[in-house]
Amino acid sequence: MSVLPNLDTGGERCGDTIDVVTSDEAMFADAMLASYRRAIASVASVSGDIRTAALRLAAIWRAGGRLVYVGAGSSGLAAAEDAAELPGTFGLDQNRIAIVLPGGTAEPFRIDGAAEDDAAAGERSIAELRDLSRDAVIAVSASGSTPFTVAAAAEARRRGALVIGVAHRPVSPLLDIADASILLESGEEALRGSTRLAAGAAQKAALGMLSSLMGLELGHIHQGLMVNLKADNAKLRERARGIVAAIADVSDAKAAAALREAGGDVKPAVLIACGIPNMSEAEGWLAVAGGRIDDALRRARVHGSKGEGPNKGA
Repeated sequence: MSVLPNLDTGGERCGDTIDVVTSDEAMFADAMLASYRRAIASVASVSGDIRTAALRLAAIWRAGGRLVYVGAGSSGLAAAEDAAELPGTFGLDQNRIAIVLPGGTAEPFRIDGAAEDDAAAGERSIAELRDLSRDAVIAVSASGSTPFTVAAAAEARRRGALVIGVAHRPVSPLLDIADASILLESGEEALRGSTRLAAGAAQKAALGMLSSLMGLELGHIHQGLMVNLKADNAKLRERARGIVAAIADVSDAKAAAALREAGGDVKPAVLIACGIPNMSEAEGWLAVAGGRIDDALRRARVHGSKGEGPNKGA
C-alpha cells in the first residue's frame, strides 16, 4: 500500500490518497474502515471548536436569526441533510432555515459538477437572502476552495452573517473567510478523491454535533431525549409519549393525557405530567426558564410551594 503525495483532484476532493492496488475485497474494506476511524478521530480533535460554534449558533437562533447551510457536491448533500432534520428533531421553524446549493434545492440529489465552479451563482444565492446581519451561515467544502461555496461564504460575511467554515485542508480560502473554523483533518481516502466517504463521515459527525449541541443549549435535549421534536406522525407521537413517561416517571396513559392537554408539545406535557396544573402555567415556567425543563421544574417547585406563579418565579 503506497501513498500518493499531494494529489490535487480539485473541486470537492482533497488530500493525499491511499492507493489500494488490489482486487481483494477484505483488504479494501480494511482500508476503508481505517480511513473512517481517522475521520471520526479528526472530529474528536476539534470538539472544542464545534462546541464554541454551537453556542454562537444558539445565540443567533434565540435572537431570531436564521441558519443558512451552504455547500456543493457531496458536501452540499451533507449540509442539506443536517439542515433538513432540524425542524423535526428540535422543532425549529423551517422558515428560518435555508439551504443553498448550486442549481437550487428542487432536485438536490442531481449533482451538477460544473455548477460548483460558478462563484457568481454562489454570490447571487446569498444575495437573494438579503440582510444577513442577524444570521449564521454554515459553509461546508472538503477542499475548502470550491468556488460556489467560497463565494457564497464571502458574500454572506460581507452582508454581516456569522460564517462557520467546515473544511479538510488547513490552508484554504473558506477557512480564511470564516469567523469560526472547523478543520477536519480526516486524512486519506481509500477510494481516491471520493470525499463522500471518510471526509463525508467526518462532515456528518461534525455537523450532527454542531446542530445537536446547539439544540442542547436551546433546551431542546433533556436526559438525552428530543423534548422539542415535531410529532407529526404515528411513530413520533408514540415516541413523544414515551419521552414524557420517561422524564416524568408516569404511566403511558398519564403521559398521553398530559400530551393531549399540551396540544402534543412535549416540554409542557412533561411539566403537566409532573404536576403543573395547566398548559398556561407550564408554558409560563418554561418561558422564564429559557425552555429548559429541569430549570422550569425547579422554579415551579420552589416558587409554587409559596403559591407564586411563573411571573414571580422569573
